[in-house]
Amino acid sequence: MDIHTTLIRCAGGTVDLPVRPMNHRSDGGHVLVHPPRPVWERSELTPEELGHWSCLVAATGRAMLDTLPQLAGGCLNYWEAGNNALNPLAHPQGPKTPALHRKMHLHVFGRSPRAAHPDWLWGEPPRFPNFAQSEAWTAQFTRLEDDEGAALGARIQVLLDTRYALSRVG
Repeated sequence: MDIHTTLIRCAGGTVDLPVRPMNHRSDGGHVLVHPPRPVWERSELTPEELGHWSCLVAATGRAMLDTLPQLAGGCLNYWEAGNNALNPLAHPQGPKTPALHRKMHLHVFGRSPRAAHPDWLWGEPPRFPNFAQSEAWTAQFTRLEDDEGAALGARIQVLLDTRYALSRVG
């Protein structure tokens, strides 16, 4: 079974290494930040949940910049997603209703000045394929390695404890 690897779980939600990364680890890496509960749109979160999730997103980005050497001199892109679930080819096939099928989450992409992949070149916007080509496209990328994920999770936790005062759950 394909599942994401959870690096951290807290009041703000979870941070996962995706099973199908959309950016190669050496070009900056890719993590997912899920809110504390499934919602189709961020406005469905309570003010407290939204605040906690925003802190988790910020801690995740800072931790990526702090721990991943491939991001030296680089930056991040944040992309709110969930739209692929609405594609007519996605399970279940056919038309979808956003409030019933979309699960909002955030992709955080590291952007390395030394990126080699043509879809992730420095100074250019990322390029994503159409839904029908997405599985083949993601197969070319390697996710962050276990030691990178462990360092990232540990740094996120330090930031949550010190800067954002969010407690670990689960």
